[in-house]
Amino acid sequence: MTSCQTQYLLMLLLSVGVSAVEVQRPRGVPLSKRQFYEEGKPFTCLDGSRTIPFDRVNDDYCDCKDGSDEPGTAACPNGSFHCTNAGFRPGFIPSSRINDGICDCCDTTDEYNSGAACQNTCRELGRKERESLQKMAEITKEGFLLKQQLIQEAKRGLEEKKAKQADIQIGKKDLETKVEALRTVKETAEQPEKEAKERHLKAWEEQKAVIQMEKDKAKMAEVLSELDDDADGSVSVAELLSHSELDPDSDGSFTEAEAQGLLGGVDKVDSVAFESVWNNIKDKYTSEANTETPAEVETPGEEIRETPSDNDSEQYPEDDIPEEEEEDDEEDEEEDQDDGDYKSPPPTQTPDKKDEDDEGTMPPFDQETQNLIDAAQEARDAFDEAEKALREVDDQVKNLEKEISFDFGPNAEFAYLYSQCYELSTSEYIYRLCPFNRMSQKPKFGGSETNLGSWGHWAGPEDNIYSLMKYEHGTGCWQGPNRSTTIKLTCGTETVVTSVSEPSRCEYLMEFISPAICQEPPSLDAALHGHEEL
Repeated sequence: MTSCQTQYLLMLLLSVGVSAVEVQRPRGVPLSKRQFYEEGKPFTCLDGSRTIPFDRVNDDYCDCKDGSDEPGTAACPNGSFHCTNAGFRPGFIPSSRINDGICDCCDTTDEYNSGAACQNTCRELGRKERESLQKMAEITKEGFLLKQQLIQEAKRGLEEKKAKQADIQIGKKDLETKVEALRTVKETAEQPEKEAKERHLKAWEEQKAVIQMEKDKAKMAEVLSELDDDADGSVSVAELLSHSELDPDSDGSFTEAEAQGLLGGVDKVDSVAFESVWNNIKDKYTSEANTETPAEVETPGEEIRETPSDNDSEQYPEDDIPEEEEEDDEEDEEEDQDDGDYKSPPPTQTPDKKDEDDEGTMPPFDQETQNLIDAAQEARDAFDEAEKALREVDDQVKNLEKEISFDFGPNAEFAYLYSQCYELSTSEYIYRLCPFNRMSQKPKFGGSETNLGSWGHWAGPEDNIYSLMKYEHGTGCWQGPNRSTTIKLTCGTETVVTSVSEPSRCEYLMEFISPAICQEPPSLDAALHGHEEL
């Protein structure tokens, strides 16, 4: 039986007028032990250690080791005195307080021989306690009725959640079918897109190769002209030696034999044979036009950048596009193509590198290819949207399964606390309890929130496990353990946090009122059954 029920029981006993029945027994003996004290018969110590004549009971001399022979005197240091307290609650006090001049029993029976001016206050105390217990009983009764409503609401809520879960499962299957169908559509659309892009890229690579070959031939002709000092249409060993950078072993000595080796073992090659020579020297060859001083070399480059020709302006329009617009264009292009698809080449090289490494930009896709890209992107968008919707449905199913399987009490009476939060404001902090989630503390005048623990488990005793909640693994204390909080649930008609304390370092205790913890009050018959008369 809970303390709340016990108090309610006592209130019933007092309110219906059950009063103490005066039964003859030695002073200080409770009614429950009356049978051990039979006048005229030898008394056996309650611990069974010895038996004494009855006239030695309460003779102010301790005969029994357990003090049971002196229930009404202070003779035994380990004895206890029973206060009848008719009209109030009976109780026990240590024998040492008997006749000490201080009234401990409200019926004054402990000061029978001290001369203390005691007044019997049992009736007044009983009246106040009856009023208090009456109020508590009303709260318990009302709280229990509210609990029944919470149970019914939880039952309806559970049925609704299960029905919703069934509907979502049906919708999920339809959505899974849709996702797979759209996956097939996407993959079907991506295959011709991929092939069209590959054809476009292949054509562009071939075009670049032609452009590069033409540039290479033009460069070769230019170099042949530069090397052909005597303008006879051929290159000789002597003419090749004028370019020391062509020294094969780069040892600083470019010999005739080395030059002849570059020419294929002959002294001179014509324009046709020079093509094979060109392949050997083009990576090292330095044009005579680039042999001026660095200052002279920089000037043309600057002129190209500062005063580009009309043709250059048309060929490199990206140079005039602001950086932010370029980024937007790149983002748009990324959205139109998958990560695994071909992407447009980087912006064209700057004018000063044009002659060396520029074949221009890849031309735009033809209309047929662009149509295939657009169709594939539309299929991808539809698939992504359906897949996202399926993930959201999966999350809903998981959340519902978690809530349905959660331990909200024997009859799910605590389910109404789920997804709710309750606060208590003190002079320094605001405490926030979100049942089945977490407990936190935040300074009232600025500062970050501290986690006082996340939901752990029900932690009450076996006979009332739902009376305590445990929140664990909160923010670690400085050189101490992680914070944790125990929530003590008390019966009431409201749902409110009443107090928070820190009985041990980093371990918090919260008092939390809820009708879900209220127990059914006992009936009058049950209250009277087994009642021991005072």
